[in-house]
Amino acid sequence: MKLVHHRADAPLTLTGHGPGFVLIDQVKYTESLVLSPERLQPVWASRLELLEERHFAELLDHDPELVLLGSGTRFGFPDWRLTSPLLERAIGLEVMDTAAACRTYAVLASEGRRVVAALIIEPAS
Repeated sequence: MKLVHHRADAPLTLTGHGPGFVLIDQVKYTESLVLSPERLQPVWASRLELLEERHFAELLDHDPELVLLGSGTRFGFPDWRLTSPLLERAIGLEVMDTAAACRTYAVLASEGRRVVAALIIEPAS
């Protein structure tokens, strides 16, 4: 699914997604990652059950106003205690399945928001 056209003022654009992958500037990624308009972190927790507090603390390096957590192919919420680094800084957290997080990220990033997408990408079945 194609999401948005590349913008000159957003160096990294989520341009599509599908089962087991996301496209960032038309480059296919099949592993979990963290994306902001300015930066791509290509290694992140591969499953919701593997998330630790340090994963959420790492997201602070992106200086987000909002974090979108794509939980994989199905919706799942992490233990709320793990999200404390975000909560302590009053950073919003929205949890949804990864496909929904991709669509939401594309819209918010195109509006110039300081959004970060932490996307769990599961292998296609």
